[in-house]
Amino acid sequence: MPGIGAGCAYAALALHAARHSTAARYSLGDSAHQVPMHAVIYHTPNCGTSRNTLALIRHTGIEPQIVDDLQHPPTRETLQSLIAAAGIPVRAAMRQKGTPYLELGLDDPALDDAALLSAMLPHPILINRPFVQTALGTRLCHPSERVLDLLPHATSGFVKEDGERVLDDAGQRVTG
Repeated sequence: MPGIGAGCAYAALALHAARHSTAARYSLGDSAHQVPMHAVIYHTPNCGTSRNTLALIRHTGIEPQIVDDLQHPPTRETLQSLIAAAGIPVRAAMRQKGTPYLELGLDDPALDDAALLSAMLPHPILINRPFVQTALGTRLCHPSERVLDLLPHATSGFVKEDGERVLDDAGQRVTG
């Protein structure tokens, strides 16, 4: 949400969530202010990390707004906003594997953020994924478990596509 302060963005997501009811709810501080949770995922369907992230969101009862980031890549403003809100450097938002990263000379440390963003726009495969936005924040969810910081508490277990257990039967994160 370019040009919108964090408080306004939070309120806008809360209002949007209230209008687009889902099963999962989150609290704004007390039980009198519970509203449905809304999520947006910038998703690449053929990416396992992105599919696992989407599955974790759905596991908590939320049906997110899905933006296919290769078919409908973010604008420069949206991409800048996602990266800033996630609190990561532009270079950290770039994929290298399976992309034209090296062929385009993007490994040059002298390239500034503007140059990196300019390279990402015509080549959305360079955008690391998935980015997820909820009223609780924005994250680049790579690995997919990072999305758990943005979601209400899960109440049951979850296993990734590759068999890795992420949540135990009580919905608690599995570590180690």
